[in-house]
Amino acid sequence: MKQRLLLCLLLCGVMLYYAVPRLTLESGGLESLFGGTWLLFALLAVAGNLTGILYSPAKRKGKRLHEKKRLREYQ
Repeated sequence: MKQRLLLCLLLCGVMLYYAVPRLTLESGGLESLFGGTWLLFALLAVAGNLTGILYSPAKRKGKRLHEKKRLREYQ
């Protein structure tokens, strides 16, 4: 799962690298609206992938992490 998120994050970075110099935000009209919207969606994609990488659950090896041991058992 982390490999897929990292790959998507790298692809978003490549798309931003190529697109940012070509987008015109100062011209006004539909061109600037398109450029701003495209940048917003690209940054949302980057934020989503970073959130997925940072908050993914840790893999468990062997025992459970939160396993409680009972001291007494009543019948």
